[in-house]
Amino acid sequence: MDSFSYVAIAKDGKEKKGSIEAASQDHALSQLKADGLIPLTVTAQTFLTKDLSISFGTKVKPRDYSLFCRQTLGIIAAGVNIIDALEIVGEQTENKYLKRAIKATQSGVEKGDGLAASMQTQQDIFPQILINMVEAGEASGSLEIAFDRMASHFEKEAKLKAMIKKAMIYPSVVGIVAIGVIIVMMVAVVPNFESLFGQMGTELPWITRMVRNASQFITSNILLLAALIAAIIAGIKAYKKTPTGEEMFAKLALTIPVFGKLNMKSYCSRYARNISTLLSAGIPLMEAIEITAKTVDNKIIQNVLLKAKEEVARGVPLSIPLKASGIFPAMVCHMTKIGEETGNMEAMLERLADYYDEEVDIGTQSLSAVLEPFIILFLAVIVCILIASIMTPMLQMYNDLDSL
Repeated sequence: MDSFSYVAIAKDGKEKKGSIEAASQDHALSQLKADGLIPLTVTAQTFLTKDLSISFGTKVKPRDYSLFCRQTLGIIAAGVNIIDALEIVGEQTENKYLKRAIKATQSGVEKGDGLAASMQTQQDIFPQILINMVEAGEASGSLEIAFDRMASHFEKEAKLKAMIKKAMIYPSVVGIVAIGVIIVMMVAVVPNFESLFGQMGTELPWITRMVRNASQFITSNILLLAALIAAIIAGIKAYKKTPTGEEMFAKLALTIPVFGKLNMKSYCSRYARNISTLLSAGIPLMEAIEITAKTVDNKIIQNVLLKAKEEVARGVPLSIPLKASGIFPAMVCHMTKIGEETGNMEAMLERLADYYDEEVDIGTQSLSAVLEPFIILFLAVIVCILIASIMTPMLQMYNDLDSL
């Protein structure tokens, strides 16, 4: 998605300048018009003119999509036409990116385009699975069913992500606090005690010397260390975007101790849920596999699914390339095979998705239980070292005074 600078006339007649992100210049113009602006100029931003923006996480979360589907379903079920429904939902939507996409979609429908076709122009915001489900709903005359299924789909996806995030919050917060405490102790507390110990005139214990040297190093090179850490993080992010780095991090996500199994269960749930949802709407299996592959953020899983799609196109059952990949658990391959043999693939994959959702829930609880004692132990070791480095010379000083 590219960034564009624009100059436009607002509803009050005043000139407005700003920037907007869109898939193309035409999409940018559509978004501006949907926002009630009259574009004068829209130009692509270069590296030097691009606005600096910091975003955390994805622009639109599954919970936002779920709410959009639920609201749209409720309004059109009440007999409101789709144009008015989009206008009402757009006004109630809080996420600015989704709000803009809904308004642009409404503008497209008003021009006579279909709902799915109008949503396709906002494919940088609307997931492809949602667009395909809406298209299938329009073709079959069951648009309400499509929105209902997608609302449930995004609700379950949001729940799955929330469970994984919940497992990571505690160790992340404790780790950040621990690092902050260590830095404060090294930079502010230890140097004050160092001046006191320097007046003793006796050799300091080894643990005190170790902490003092570390404190002096951090204090003297704090800017260099900060720049080094920033460079390492930037380097890792840049490497992660390369084909080699993308594959390496994908493999790491599946093999890393403790977290690897949890990630794999999450990918299995997403695979089963997405294909089941698409098949239930009448989407062909090959297209369902391709859409599912695009929604997976792991390159290895994505490549397996795309290769499986090629095999399915040759008439090979889906379960065979999945098993041959050696990536997916036996449960996934067996349930897929049973679905193929019984002709009820969507139902089997729906059960499989529910199973792995429960496994992820149990896994996140177990992960928290395993990490908690290790985190407490780590903090205890750090605190003991800092206390020992300060108390040992003080006790030695008291002993020397008592011996006089």
